[in-house]
Amino acid sequence: MSFLEVRQLSIRLGAFFLDDVSLSLGRDEYLAVIGPTGAGKTILLECIIGFYLPDAGSIFLEDRDITHDRPEDRRIGIVYQDYALLPNLNVFANIAYGLKKQLRDKAEVEQKVLEMAESLHISHILTRHPETLSGGEQQRVALARSLVVEPKLLLMDEPLSALDPRTRREIRTLLRTIIARTHTSIIHITHDLDDAWALADKVAFFSGGRLQQMGTLEDIFHRPATSQIADFVGVSRFSGKVVDSDDNGSVIRVDELILHSVDPAPIGSNVYVALRPEAVRVYRREPRLCEGGTTLSCKLTGMETECNMHHLVFQTGETQIPVLMTTNALTKLEPHVDDMFFVQLDGEAVRLCREI
Repeated sequence: MSFLEVRQLSIRLGAFFLDDVSLSLGRDEYLAVIGPTGAGKTILLECIIGFYLPDAGSIFLEDRDITHDRPEDRRIGIVYQDYALLPNLNVFANIAYGLKKQLRDKAEVEQKVLEMAESLHISHILTRHPETLSGGEQQRVALARSLVVEPKLLLMDEPLSALDPRTRREIRTLLRTIIARTHTSIIHITHDLDDAWALADKVAFFSGGRLQQMGTLEDIFHRPATSQIADFVGVSRFSGKVVDSDDNGSVIRVDELILHSVDPAPIGSNVYVALRPEAVRVYRREPRLCEGGTTLSCKLTGMETECNMHHLVFQTGETQIPVLMTTNALTKLEPHVDDMFFVQLDGEAVRLCREI
């Protein structure tokens, strides 16, 4: 049995609900939960920690049914987006709050608080109160309070969303370090896909109260099971037919295009092809042939800029190929709409999701 098992969990809370959700998490694993707003992600965490009793289903932690246990008996921590620090207590007291319920020895409480504060680089603010702290400092305090009690499982609901990009990167680095040291299993709800890329071992996609797909980063970000998941994680999906296949991969016809993939599939099968836009290479002049890949002559039909990334759309025949490019790469290319380019896809970039 897995470290955590959720079995056929169902609950309805007004407009929000979960419907027959089953998932499992191994010890020391990091699960990122993604999906649109209102998908039921927060309800999942609050059922696991015990804030709500599900209408049906069960939750097992370390082979023990905890479905009806009180939250304080589950050894599960939770961190929310708004941190939920106690404003009348200083940082030291906030971190020690849950620990004092476990330990009576003041010296041991102080030692554990100081060690955790040192790990999260907040030893210098222990006497300050939450309202005097930056968002990054508050988040570190919230993490320290949750981790110092040594939870078996830590649940995090959008904990980094209010932070600036630099602070978010710093917290991710600290999280990786702390998790490796404490061997804490994590379930982390996020809308920032960089969190999943940087931290997760597995990813689960929720929509409409249901678990639509769960798997590795490779599964979700390179082989999304539905067009909704593909749109959410930024993957282009095409329907095609396998016209040739061997142990080295497949040849797929997509409209009038012939694409090569390292993924094998039965000849004659109809499949979905997934293509990550950052994996596409673009050239002004025709490049050398890419063994096991495809080179296409395309027209640039659209460009949009988002921060330091640029979304380009190339067209060949009836097929549009989205491309994601850095500012540095774009500057070297000097593209203009309606210019002709060569787009190259190697076999590793073209992945087969599943048969239609």
